[in-house]
Amino acid sequence: MENKPKEKNKKQVPLRLSASLWNDLAQWAEDDFRSINGQIEYLLTECVKHRKKKQNGDSEE
Repeated sequence: MENKPKEKNKKQVPLRLSASLWNDLAQWAEDDFRSINGQIEYLLTECVKHRKKKQNGDSEE
């Protein structure tokens, strides 16, 4: 579990996706019991965490 409190203010971002990507995300979101918006936010959060670890030299693959 994360120790950070969840941010209450959310920014809205217009996003254009191909139909095939949308369908893949929709299926993935359903598999993970999330909304598509929640799935996109989750994936972006994980990518940012990974990038930060990599920048700090903590990632050894």
